[in-house]
Amino acid sequence: MPIQLSQKEKSLLMDQRTHEETCVDKYTKYANQAQDAQLKQLFNSYSAKEQEHLNTINQLLIGQVPSVGGQQGQQAQNQQQTAGNQGQMTSTVQGNYNQEDAKLCKDMLMTEKYVSGAYDTAVFEFRDTNVRQVLNHIQKEEQQHGEGIFQYMQSQGMYQIQ
Repeated sequence: MPIQLSQKEKSLLMDQRTHEETCVDKYTKYANQAQDAQLKQLFNSYSAKEQEHLNTINQLLIGQVPSVGGQQGQQAQNQQQTAGNQGQMTSTVQGNYNQEDAKLCKDMLMTEKYVSGAYDTAVFEFRDTNVRQVLNHIQKEEQQHGEGIFQYMQSQGMYQIQ
């Protein structure tokens, strides 16, 4: 049975659709610009996941509530964590990194922070529990993207914790 969205819920989803389109575009563009093969892989992985988010938002906009999680969701999550953690294992010279790659990472980390915050607001504005769960699931994945970028940056000496 299709869900009926309020005007505010539709508006929030349209904003999230724009955010997801931007993430797909930026990750794809940045994967092509990145110098480090590991960073290219990370950005390509996140671009694919952001496309899944976009597809989910589009389903919600037509009143369909997709299922989230399950075996495929767990496999994708494990792949993302592996991609993010590889930076910690393969870096040999911390602090000797490509400045342009660092700029790409900083921009995507900032983007993920913003998008995650927008999902936080949206979760609280929806009446339907199932939609809230879907949005919460996407938000968690956005946070995982931010964590993967942070881990990569830290492993490369791009992000120093004071």
